[in-house]
Amino acid sequence: MNKRYLFATVCATALLFASLSATAYNDHRGHNLDSLERAVARWTPDAVDRASEQELRELNRAYRDLMLGYSVLNGEKCAFYAHRALGISLPRGWEEANADAFRYLGQHFYGQEQYDSALVYYHLALDAVERIEGDQLAMDDERSALYGTLGNLYNVQGNIPEAMEWYAKAGEIFDQYGWNESNSTLYYNIGETWIEEGEVKKAREAYEKALAYGQEADDSLMVAAAKMGLGRVYIERNRPGRALFYLHAADEYFAAHEREQLTWRKETYEYISIAQQKQQHRLGLLCGMITGILGIGLGFWCKRRSDRKKARASAGDGPLVPAPDLSPREREILDLLTKGYTTQQIADGLHLSYETIRWYRKKLLDKFDVANTAEMVALAKEQGLV
Repeated sequence: MNKRYLFATVCATALLFASLSATAYNDHRGHNLDSLERAVARWTPDAVDRASEQELRELNRAYRDLMLGYSVLNGEKCAFYAHRALGISLPRGWEEANADAFRYLGQHFYGQEQYDSALVYYHLALDAVERIEGDQLAMDDERSALYGTLGNLYNVQGNIPEAMEWYAKAGEIFDQYGWNESNSTLYYNIGETWIEEGEVKKAREAYEKALAYGQEADDSLMVAAAKMGLGRVYIERNRPGRALFYLHAADEYFAAHEREQLTWRKETYEYISIAQQKQQHRLGLLCGMITGILGIGLGFWCKRRSDRKKARASAGDGPLVPAPDLSPREREILDLLTKGYTTQQIADGLHLSYETIRWYRKKLLDKFDVANTAEMVALAKEQGLV
């Protein structure tokens, strides 16, 4: 959907002013803004007072063409011609022309970061739109654009609740007409707002909506942007692996469109770097935890051995602990383990399954209260069992 509040190029307008000379303005899309200025300069206040309604409509249109043409070149001139246009349309109740001029005055002050003034003019534009009697689709297009702009204005002023109310109004219209591309952009901006506010859960929900609308609209740019946003969310949630999944997916698109999306690709690289650092940090912590657990286990094993040596030293040549009560089969398997046979070799020799011998070995370790076969064999020898 065409957002009417964005800068745009206006089609050629033929001005049939009776007083214009042969050098009348023909096309203001390029270098001919000066020719249009020369044409409207011929309209003195007296000439305006004597003009017919048709001539005034054409003059108003010319002023608004100049307003639009200068919107990207010279903000002061844009505002000047907007006021000139309003001088004609406002007293005559031409609401569509009024909305147009008010909107560009709001845009001018928005660009100057004079947000209070911008709010005044955008609200005046919205009021004018509400008074227009015309095509419902066109009016809703105007309304949704102004709703989104008002949301942005309240957003930059830090009034997030008010901003979200205006965003919601825009979203309702987008949903009504199935304008998925616009909804994708809207929810991406909402996600950006919440992530800056530290509301990570709300940001994730907004980015996921932006992603869904972008996929529905087949808008690959907004899909990539939403994935970049989700990458930021998972960085904040300290899930770098998930973050890198989304960020690399976004970078695939930005890399293929680097000339158009260079800024976003640089931003994605920054987030990828942050996610990789977090991932390395998590791996370092994990390795440290594993090392610590192994160290504790080794220390416990060493302590047990030390305690047994002390007990053996204090008991003289006698056994460390009473010998466990073993069944004939357990004695047989213990004897084979002492001789160095493996579990599989014992199973084959006794015609038992591998799992059965494993079960017997575990029972023997439990009865001797040791951690491994080497300790068990040493203890069995001390106790005279083998």
